[in-house]
Amino acid sequence: MTPNRPYSGGGRPPYNRGRNFGPRKNERIRAPKIRVIGPDGKQLGIMSPHEALSIARRSGLDLLEVSPTAEPPVCRILDYGKYMYEESKKQKSHKSATVKVKEIKLRPMIEQNDFLTKIRAAEKFLFAGNKLKITLMMRGREMEYKDKGFEAVKRAVAELSHVGTADFEPKLAGRNISLSMSPLPANQRKLKYSAENDAVPEDDSSDED
Repeated sequence: MTPNRPYSGGGRPPYNRGRNFGPRKNERIRAPKIRVIGPDGKQLGIMSPHEALSIARRSGLDLLEVSPTAEPPVCRILDYGKYMYEESKKQKSHKSATVKVKEIKLRPMIEQNDFLTKIRAAEKFLFAGNKLKITLMMRGREMEYKDKGFEAVKRAVAELSHVGTADFEPKLAGRNISLSMSPLPANQRKLKYSAENDAVPEDDSSDED
């Protein structure tokens, strides 16, 4: 068996199977000197990682490298378990706050009952804080009724003015007229066609009709 040789520089270093890609903490901090922030957020000065870790251990805490590219690197004394829990909560909160785009699809000669069904769904989407795309699709000779198509889209916007506002004027692209709406601020949204505890319906994004 060929013995492993130490890396002597040049080219790429050998792959380290045990490498940890997370932030360095405690004994893994290798910088000769670090700037230390205490658990209360106050600066403790510049010192060796060994000295900083001793301070952390006396309080039952950890030493975490929070800014590795600074000169010298910045480390903080903290409760690592609590820190990771708070970071996880932030990430979940960010994901839940992500705005989704919902869609309703209309036709130029849509019946009143069908129109109100679409408006009721759109109202729930906007009330929940989602963006809304309104697409009016025309087939064959329906292109002759473009004016009715634009009227239907504008009417939909007017019917939804209590929960959202149009981002731009309706646009014709190919056989479709489209427009997007953004929700009003939460304290300005009101339900007109449905109750707050009604289930949020599926949107039309996967509907080919």
